Amino acid sequence: MEADSMTMAIVAAFLVSLPVLYRLLFASAGNKTSRKALPPGSFGLPVVGHTLSLLRALRANTAEDWLRRRAAAYGPVSRLSLFRYRTAFLVGPSANRFVFTSPALTTMNSEAFSRMVGRRTVRDVVGDEHARVRAMMVQFLRLDAVKRHVAGMDAEVRRHLDSHWRGRDSVAVMPSMKTLTFDVMSTVLFGLGMSRDDADVRRELSAEFQQLVQGIWAVPLNLPFTRFSRCLAASRRGRRAVAGVIEERRAKLERGESSPADDIITHMLSKGLPDEEITDNVMFLMVAAHDTTAALITFLLRHLDANKDAYAKVLQEQEEIARRKAAGEALSWDDLRRMRYTWAAAMETLRMVPPAFSMLRKALQDVEYGGYVIPKGWQVMYATNMTHWSPAIFPDPGRFDPARFEDPSAIPAYGFVPFGGGARICPGNEFAKVETLVAVHHIVTRFRWKLAAGCDGSFSRSPMPYPSQGLLIDIEPIDHGNTSR
Repeated sequence: MEADSMTMAIVAAFLVSLPVLYRLLFASAGNKTSRKALPPGSFGLPVVGHTLSLLRALRANTAEDWLRRRAAAYGPVSRLSLFRYRTAFLVGPSANRFVFTSPALTTMNSEAFSRMVGRRTVRDVVGDEHARVRAMMVQFLRLDAVKRHVAGMDAEVRRHLDSHWRGRDSVAVMPSMKTLTFDVMSTVLFGLGMSRDDADVRRELSAEFQQLVQGIWAVPLNLPFTRFSRCLAASRRGRRAVAGVIEERRAKLERGESSPADDIITHMLSKGLPDEEITDNVMFLMVAAHDTTAALITFLLRHLDANKDAYAKVLQEQEEIARRKAAGEALSWDDLRRMRYTWAAAMETLRMVPPAFSMLRKALQDVEYGGYVIPKGWQVMYATNMTHWSPAIFPDPGRFDPARFEDPSAIPAYGFVPFGGGARICPGNEFAKVETLVAVHHIVTRFRWKLAAGCDGSFSRSPMPYPSQGLLIDIEPIDHGNTSR
């Protein structure tokens, strides 16, 4: 009896001491593997989280203030919930570097974006497949290829201004630039000419595309009468139109009537890319090469209207180039290289009104940043304006000052990220630069403009920035004998 009691006492003591023994035996290992705290913050309301609140702020153009309040409350690393995913929100140049370069993160689009554009774009695929698809795009977007397209872009810009600006008293700039950039993209990248059949495809694609981009950040509820439902239907119609172009290009390639160098669709076909993946990447290119550049040109004109000194410098630079050209002579690559101040003004526009509000990534594994752990499966988000409007990086950030970009090396790494960064920097940045400079040259040397009565130049995001009334301006042909504004 006494022995049984002793045995029971020993067993009880052993059981009681197990937690202590565990901590003693594994303290060292525990110190190495214990998880740090989750980022501070909250996940908001059940199911919807902070999604509706952020979308409202985007439409009201207060999203930057919305995010700054979170950063002020929780610091440069915080948590929230967006589009049904737990999300880590990171702020600062080092955060941008981490988002763009960490191998623990992969691209993650919103569900709405994936449904509208596709799930096999160059942004989505990884590893060798990403390198393969990116190489196909770079074939048409790299600098030496873009140089060959300057004359073609010049012709498209002239044709557009003759058709949509000349003889008019006012123009809504944003819709006009959307049409222009879509036509440039259709001609240069997709090989759609001016024949009746190609013109029909252009109109169909343009109409459906204008609708579908409005749903990129919509709440993904496919119910009748919702924005998402309307935009998804436009996406399906647009994809059918792209599929028709793919079939036409395949037939021409098989008959030996075309070359892989003709356009990006034929090039992808020649490399054996599946039709669905070609369609996804064409849809993605339409977003990346169309809306973003249209927004840049539109807001550059807006800022030049409000800043007479900057306008005068841009005009002087462009008129010096125009004086060297014969009547009707297209711009050349050497001409574009002389547009240094104009491009600095464009860069300052990208700083103040970046077309891409944010980017989402996904954690492939538990990853630490800023003293916190970001669990596997979480979204990781940065917002462009958090550095673009930081007084520590750009003093007096509300002032339009192209001189900031006359020496780009003075800007901290990853402090200015309109085209992304790291291995996934936008492959079309040179294409956008050339398109912008060609358009601005012809606009400022042919027209004088001012905001129309009742147009205050304000804008909202959905998710791209869109100005009130499309930035309605009054225009008149420029009198080269009088360039005062």
